[in-house]
Amino acid sequence: MSARSIELKINERYSGLCCSTGNLSCGGAAEHVEARTGECGVDLGSGRGRELFSLVDRVGNTGRLIGIDLADGMVAVATETARTQGLSIVEFRQRELHDTGLEDASVDFMISNCAINHAPDKDAVYREAFRFLKPGGRFVVSDIYATSEVPAQFAHDPDAVAECWGGAVTREAYLATLVNAGFHALEVLEDSEPYAKGSIEVCSFTIRGRKPALT
Repeated sequence: MSARSIELKINERYSGLCCSTGNLSCGGAAEHVEARTGECGVDLGSGRGRELFSLVDRVGNTGRLIGIDLADGMVAVATETARTQGLSIVEFRQRELHDTGLEDASVDFMISNCAINHAPDKDAVYREAFRFLKPGGRFVVSDIYATSEVPAQFAHDPDAVAECWGGAVTREAYLATLVNAGFHALEVLEDSEPYAKGSIEVCSFTIRGRKPALT
């Protein structure tokens, strides 16, 4: 099965749901991003849009909030919620996390909750985020990492990946991806104790960082 097929299966079955149950505790990136009036924010793996909707009052009528999700069902549900609530500043797009279609340097902040660990190419996702963030732009991501390298048979198993552990990488690999993408001022805001998930041990963490400002 190709990486594309795996990603579609994951999003069709679990997008926006997998970390709301069980032992996983990742979530709440919006609580740490410190959104401000007039800012543009993006949620990668936005699901039903709950995190973005929580930021509407913070960015105000002059702000803009964009959700990116591969699952057309999730995008449809979130879009309908925004319409019925009259939230014209919120929009949702069905796109790949590594190919959002956003303009270069157009976004003030990015959030994501336990979605990037699903991506077959996490480096590409963070390069994309670096591209669309403005100089000095910031991200807060809540995700999981493995305490040791995930065996190949689980890393390519759609069910294990969909359960938010098969696609995990080690903490060191995760941080290296952020550094290699160009981010700096990295700060781990929350970090859980290891716990068993499937055939491995994982941790949930929330991390913040920035794209360097122009000098």
